[in-house]
Amino acid sequence: MLEPADITCPYCGEAFETTVDCSGGDQRYIEDCPVCCRPVEFRIETGGDRELLSVTVAREDD
Repeated sequence: MLEPADITCPYCGEAFETTVDCSGGDQRYIEDCPVCCRPVEFRIETGGDRELLSVTVAREDD
């Protein structure tokens, strides 16, 4: 199940939209910011039916 998510890069502060795959349940992964190309860590939390509950982003070095 793919869900759109609006993200603000923790490095450059630019907003961008991405797609989150909720079929794998809770997960963490790295995706480069499409504006500044720095690695952003995504933390995905899903519910019991694999619905998207939250997306948190952080700098990879945090």
